[in-house]
Amino acid sequence: MGLDDITKKAQEFLADDKVKKALNSEQAEEASDKILGAVADAASKVTGGKFDEQIDGARKAADDKIGNQ
Repeated sequence: MGLDDITKKAQEFLADDKVKKALNSEQAEEASDKILGAVADAASKVTGGKFDEQIDGARKAADDKIGNQ
């Protein structure tokens, strides 16, 4: 199975109505918020809090792109 085949399968999967509904669910939103929060917290810890404003901005931008609320 080549990359084109995998890409086609992924596109078909994401086009399914049940998958679309699951990705736009409250549970998916909660999961993405939790993951983004954990990543932001880790980045803040690694940088000693020096870049918290930029990290928060990046987190918000990512959430705006992938979130549904």
